[in-house]
Amino acid sequence: MGQTFTGLLKAARARTGQGGAARPAPTEALRLCGDYLAGLAADGPPGDGQTRLVAAVGGLTTACGTGGDAFFDALLRTGRRALEAGGETETRLALGIAAEAVGLRSGSKGAWRLRAEALDALGHRDEAVRAYERHLALQRNPAAAEDVRRRITTLEDLRACLDEAAALLPGEDAAALRALHDAPAGQARTGFADAVRRRTAAGGGLTDPAARRLAALYASHRRLLDRDRMADPLLGGVRPAGVTALRRMIAGRSVCLVAGAARIAEEERTPGSPLGRLVDGYDLVVRCDTLPDGTPRTDVHALTLRGDTPWTGPVWDRRAGTRLVLGGTLPQWRRSLRARLVAGAQDHLGDATLRHPLDDPALLGEDDWGPRTGTAFTVLRLLDFLDAADRLDLIGFQLPGQLLPRERAWVAAHATRTDETEMRTALR
Repeated sequence: MGQTFTGLLKAARARTGQGGAARPAPTEALRLCGDYLAGLAADGPPGDGQTRLVAAVGGLTTACGTGGDAFFDALLRTGRRALEAGGETETRLALGIAAEAVGLRSGSKGAWRLRAEALDALGHRDEAVRAYERHLALQRNPAAAEDVRRRITTLEDLRACLDEAAALLPGEDAAALRALHDAPAGQARTGFADAVRRRTAAGGGLTDPAARRLAALYASHRRLLDRDRMADPLLGGVRPAGVTALRRMIAGRSVCLVAGAARIAEEERTPGSPLGRLVDGYDLVVRCDTLPDGTPRTDVHALTLRGDTPWTGPVWDRRAGTRLVLGGTLPQWRRSLRARLVAGAQDHLGDATLRHPLDDPALLGEDDWGPRTGTAFTVLRLLDFLDAADRLDLIGFQLPGQLLPRERAWVAAHATRTDETEMRTALR
């Protein structure tokens, strides 16, 4: 990673004029990127987000000489990578890039959303609401528009919490509390907590109704800082499923895990195809990761959270009986569920005990597989470990690219039968 990052950094700095050679005429965004790169090398080992940002800066500088759509797309991509990197310096870079993007194309919904999210992340919530509203005026995608409306509602609720709380405080304290609406999240948390402590101490503790209400408003404000409100917190009545429930679900049944290769999907969707009839004969059909349009029956959908901000991916709106969300830290996992699950798209949801089945000591306890382990193999090992299915088959995993070499070796060592004609490998 270090050598790769150093190479990317040198190339990007050269393209932005940091390397001394003649480069395309700089824009304000390129100047900001150059300043960012100049200070980056001394900041210690980079994170994955910073590495992706540096690569995006390289692409931006290459596109600068072309102008037009290519440059604008690269500009938004770089701003998005800066926002995903997550640090304050990177977020301010994203805001500067968004300013240039809005100046170039005031009718770009992507530019306005980048500006809104950068302002939001920096704590400038009133400005963020105005930028979100400009984005909404240009947005034609109902699903994306709903996400933005929910965020605006959350920001308005944050303001309402502070306004009501300020009414319970004396003049200077009230003004200071209202000012926290346009403060970074950490400062807002600390400032509101201090106000609650002072009011509680002055008013005789939580026996005072006003102090109790202030504490309740603080709790609501704190929750809203961490996550948006949900239109349907119960997700249409979805039921959690832990290890015991999953084992009960597969007990005594025939289960097949179908590869996500395009060839498999096309053949399975063909009316009357042998592969389609084969898959339909199983009690439970398990599929992994992306479910394209037209995907046939999916009883269990498993996917793995990847990257620094997995909650920003597309929503999981394809129908599945049970959805298993693997990977990520617990906060990432929870935030991703709130952001990407769709009410009514699943009946059961794997709970947090199923996030890391391979290295969880309560399950397989094998910690040497690493973060690149594929979703399909992780689910296969979990189902095999539960030892409850009457039949467990893989379909289509003999095709190249469906399993990593070490995963393929494990399957080969544990397979009881392989049928090349049906592309089926039986494990039991």
